[in-house]
Amino acid sequence: MASSFLCLSLLFISLSTADGFEMYMMSRCNFNSTDPKDIEYIRSYYFRKVEFTRFDSSVGKFVGYTEYGVKNAEAWNNQPGQLARMRAKKETYCHNNIGVDYSAVLSKSAKPYVKLHSMITPSSHHPAMLVCSVYDFYPSKIKVSWLRDGKEITSDVTSTEEMADGDWYYQTHSHLEYTPRSGEKISCVVEHASLKEPLKTDWDPSSSMPESERNKLAIGASGLILGLILSLAGFIYYKRKSRGCHIAPSAPLANTSRR
Repeated sequence: MASSFLCLSLLFISLSTADGFEMYMMSRCNFNSTDPKDIEYIRSYYFRKVEFTRFDSSVGKFVGYTEYGVKNAEAWNNQPGQLARMRAKKETYCHNNIGVDYSAVLSKSAKPYVKLHSMITPSSHHPAMLVCSVYDFYPSKIKVSWLRDGKEITSDVTSTEEMADGDWYYQTHSHLEYTPRSGEKISCVVEHASLKEPLKTDWDPSSSMPESERNKLAIGASGLILGLILSLAGFIYYKRKSRGCHIAPSAPLANTSRR
């Protein structure tokens, strides 16, 4: 199952009243599972939107990114008490909140909707293309893959980035260029945090006709059926009219001969 990337953040902001410059620090826990070894605690210090010093639990010390930040990091790294407190933050700050926040985010996830269809390849060495469109999922992290007779396809596959719909949901599209083979089975597999197991959608070759051609065929079939109905109605009308018309018998000629 695809794991979702979650971030727990706590932001502290302080403003300088003398010149209006902004300085703030941000502490955050990055994790992609509830396993403690996957948690990373980071505290960043900013001045005028530029990060100048950072503490990273993976590194275990402060690191500077500007001239002032390097001097700042050296000074803090030489304070054993300060360094010990920061190293303990992974346990005191992150581990105590991960269970609550991880379950809260997963409870607000939305399952994806999958649509599989074919397209005409404008220019390719393969005559066919399948598109696996995935809609209305949350959170954004997702994995879309292709199977051919149960084996994953890694070549001739292109995918779009996860695109926001503007309503908290996301969509993505994966394209597979391939050469059809008789009796094969092609599937699109979607893995997402909202799913207990991967969602597999099998391609139906009977629906391989492009949508425009299917529309033309449907219109033609509708016209043919309408023509047959009108012809049948005309035939029934003709039969009923012919039954209502009777030819009157001619009167016998009068005998005008004299005896």
